[in-house]
Amino acid sequence: MAFDDNVFINCPYDVEYLPLLRPLVFTVLYAGLNPRLASERLNSGETRISKIVELIRESRYAIHDLSRIQAARKGEYFRLNMPFELGLDVGCATFSSDRHLREKRCLILEKERYRYQIAISDLSSSDIEAHHNDPVRIVQVVRNWLVNEVGRDLPGPSGLYDKFSVFMGENFDRLMACGFTKEDIRDLQIAELMKYMREWLDATTPNSA
Repeated sequence: MAFDDNVFINCPYDVEYLPLLRPLVFTVLYAGLNPRLASERLNSGETRISKIVELIRESRYAIHDLSRIQAARKGEYFRLNMPFELGLDVGCATFSSDRHLREKRCLILEKERYRYQIAISDLSSSDIEAHHNDPVRIVQVVRNWLVNEVGRDLPGPSGLYDKFSVFMGENFDRLMACGFTKEDIRDLQIAELMKYMREWLDATTPNSA
């Protein structure tokens, strides 16, 4: 897809975040947009920073989740990748001589609404949306941003989450019938899951965007 259809998603990729990531990418796909994630291709010869810069430059929109800026356990380091990639995205839009890049737009997410101000006070005047680690809530805030900032016509948040739930159930049954185990489905890479989401959306809501 073209620059105007790409949405760079900057978030954790661990098991704990999957209940949020799955409905997040479903919502973006339902809007007729193209989620771009660092995990979309596995090339051991490609440096991660080069991949991130490429994805940022190719995406007009971005969703940055800063909910891991605080360590979860004593002695654990907090996560800097997400704030770093947000900085790259803001810098790309701010300092570029390319008119299209200067028109980039982003949504910043956090677990709690004002917690980020302690770690990144430079964002204190920015609009940050809190998802509270709730999959239904993340659909709501992403859906509302896509409607208000991107101009997409979408169902209500509850209806959209219901569609995601239907997809997950039907996809589970389909994969089980194709020889997948419950563990295989649980561990499915997000890039493969997005392929199944696209197929389901093409078959059920071809004019959803």
